[in-house]
Amino acid sequence: MKILVTGGAGFIGSHLCERLIADGHEVVCVDNFITGSPKNVSHLEETGRFRLLEHDITNPFEEDFDDIDQVYHLASPASPVDYKEIPLQTMMTNAQGTKNVLDLAGRYFIPFLLASTSEVYGDPLEHPQKEGYFGNVNTLGERSCYDSGKRFAESLAYNYWRHFQFDLKIARIFNTYGPKMRKHDGRVIPEFFKQALAGEPLRITGDGSQTRSFCYIDDLVDGLIALMGREEKEFSGAVNLGNPEEITMKALAEKIVELTGSESMMSFVDGEKGDPQRRCPDISLAREKLGFEPKVGLDEGLKKTFEYFS
Repeated sequence: MKILVTGGAGFIGSHLCERLIADGHEVVCVDNFITGSPKNVSHLEETGRFRLLEHDITNPFEEDFDDIDQVYHLASPASPVDYKEIPLQTMMTNAQGTKNVLDLAGRYFIPFLLASTSEVYGDPLEHPQKEGYFGNVNTLGERSCYDSGKRFAESLAYNYWRHFQFDLKIARIFNTYGPKMRKHDGRVIPEFFKQALAGEPLRITGDGSQTRSFCYIDDLVDGLIALMGREEKEFSGAVNLGNPEEITMKALAEKIVELTGSESMMSFVDGEKGDPQRRCPDISLAREKLGFEPKVGLDEGLKKTFEYFS
């Protein structure tokens, strides 16, 4: 198959492109490199089945892509650093950019997977979060450019699907980590590794009791491919993809200090406004419909990630 991946030079996108190429597919990767990097995927050009197209999806496509068999729409800034530095680009990528990609899917009836996010649940009052939970989202906060942008993208994709009746899948991605994350990404695992390797204090917001659940990148890619391959027309999602094992930020910091052999101490700072206190997916639906089950435990995944950062 010939597969279009938007945001394909980013962290998750580049791993997805590698897997699709390894599975024998032809891949067109679209990215404007605002947060992604050509070096994440340039080695794939040697296969002869990979094309890297620099393009900002908030602008219409100049070619039709009428020979595309599937679309994975992953393009979007996704880090707290990005929320603060490029909020308007984040919103427009999820609004106008998603529309431009959906226009392709609707025009040619191409199966379309939207990479959404656990951020659509906001600071959840339900725990763990199920797909039927509508969320607790602040539309005026710093995170709103991303969480409200993704909520809009989901609604837009759903209404395109209602009109055009192409195959639609929506993945709500929970915290994912692994090699190729940016060292200055702003998300907690690369930040902790960066600080530990530099011998700096690990900055923990609040008292360290807030929790997250972390899914290793290989498991997440398995889930995305399984979701796209689901042939049940009535099942479009949204479906949670992540690892349901919770850990506090203090315990995560301790693991990374031990793994790196660092002498870094912990520094507790005021929590950021709107930062969710607990974030954990209920993956019952993914288990039932996709046979999805994370295989890589946190200790193993952190070791692999440490090898990359060191």
